[in-house]
Amino acid sequence: MYASVRGMAVEGLTPRPVTVEVDIANGLPDFIIVGLAGIEVKEAKNRVRSALKNSGYQFPLQRITVNLAPADLRKEGSGLDLSIAIGILAAMQELEASVLQKYVFIGELSLEGVLRPIPGVLSMAVGARNCCPQQTLVVPAENLAEARLVPELKSEGAVNLSELVKILNKQASFSVFPNAQRIKKRNQALPDWSDIRGQEQAKRALEIAAAGGHNLLMIGPPGSGKTMLAKAFAGILPPLTPEESLEVTQLYSLAGLLEEQGQLITERPFRAPHHCATPAGIIGGGQKLRPGELSLANHGVLFLDELPEFSREVREALRQPLEDRKLSLIRLRERVEFPAKVSLVAAMNPCPCGFYGDSKQQCSCTPLQISNYRGKVSGPLLDRFDIQLEVPRLSYEELQLPKHTENSQTVQQRVLEARQKQWLRFRSSKTNAEMTGRETKEICKLDQEGESLLKRVFDKGYFSARAYDRILRVARTIADMAGSENILTGHLAEALQYRALDRENYTY
Repeated sequence: MYASVRGMAVEGLTPRPVTVEVDIANGLPDFIIVGLAGIEVKEAKNRVRSALKNSGYQFPLQRITVNLAPADLRKEGSGLDLSIAIGILAAMQELEASVLQKYVFIGELSLEGVLRPIPGVLSMAVGARNCCPQQTLVVPAENLAEARLVPELKSEGAVNLSELVKILNKQASFSVFPNAQRIKKRNQALPDWSDIRGQEQAKRALEIAAAGGHNLLMIGPPGSGKTMLAKAFAGILPPLTPEESLEVTQLYSLAGLLEEQGQLITERPFRAPHHCATPAGIIGGGQKLRPGELSLANHGVLFLDELPEFSREVREALRQPLEDRKLSLIRLRERVEFPAKVSLVAAMNPCPCGFYGDSKQQCSCTPLQISNYRGKVSGPLLDRFDIQLEVPRLSYEELQLPKHTENSQTVQQRVLEARQKQWLRFRSSKTNAEMTGRETKEICKLDQEGESLLKRVFDKGYFSARAYDRILRVARTIADMAGSENILTGHLAEALQYRALDRENYTY
């Protein structure tokens, strides 16, 4: 007796259709699952056996072979429990095989036959929409609101296995579950732009970084406001586009971090991991190749406070994804790709004690200590920060300044206007920071005076070839904010000011 059922698996962020083939034959009782199954999938035979018995069905004392096709795709997680159980019931002729071709089954089974929610349902729903839009996706009731975030696909929910079998045998109907509110505002207690006292140059640089999607590094003594500036930076970024919102929600669903089912994330994520985080925690990976903080900050902000205190492995692992805007994790038998379109904002002290160059407090570090501390941030990583900014200590007079009238919403509107110019230029949601080398050459042309200025600066040996492109991209963003079609000398001069660490010839 043979039956075939459709299920779904997720490889990284990419959904993959899985055909669950079940064959029940005479022979010694056995239950075999083949098709490159992970540990959780292999354990499904114990869950499925108990779920069938406790749902009132006789488990066949025969040789049961379950094949998960395609056989070269590794299947992880417990989401195939339901499709395996349905396949066995169909092979036992408890269900009509022709009816099952109308459905895709996803869900974990408890020992008593209850359908339990699983992570990554949103990605699976997107995959089902693309590969089999005419079929109905059946998920656990708790995952239904999340699946219905893909309106082009019909989704239904079930509470337990026995109820679902009755529905498939047309002895009952799917229960009606109300749709959850689609829009979810993530309550992030971010400071408002008007709460920041002083630091006008830093605020200007942050606005430029937000407008062009640039990476930014702040260096200054303790208490100068670097952390507050970084948090306020997240509040001036434009809202997520519908496509970006869906992608961010998919990542959080896959990581099991979706706080409320059936609600899209509409605000750009702000991730601020501690410097004790491991490379797998920041970059991603682990035994199941799950997304790390870098991917969870996709289309948002990754804030690394005390950058030199992160391990060398973490710092250097950031170089490739910051350049390519994506992250490829490779293991012996699998390769997973996660998006990494982030604005990296980092902060560091000028020295171990934090007061080198401070006008009020004397530094207690030796030159060797200062050199070693700054050397933790390598030249290749430093080059990937489009804007390098000094954040000085605030004076008492600056702290007593009246509250600024310009709030985050006002600045966000200017940022959005600058980004709309870039979206029109690139005919996509691309930013200036994502320009290729060829696009930089075509779009960021300088006049004769600008070329002369840039040549004089580069003749002094401050900058690398990578820094050359990044300076031009920042200048292009400044020109966009000023409403200028061309990059003027003033725009280029301001962009050059935001390479503080290169100008000071830091030791790497």
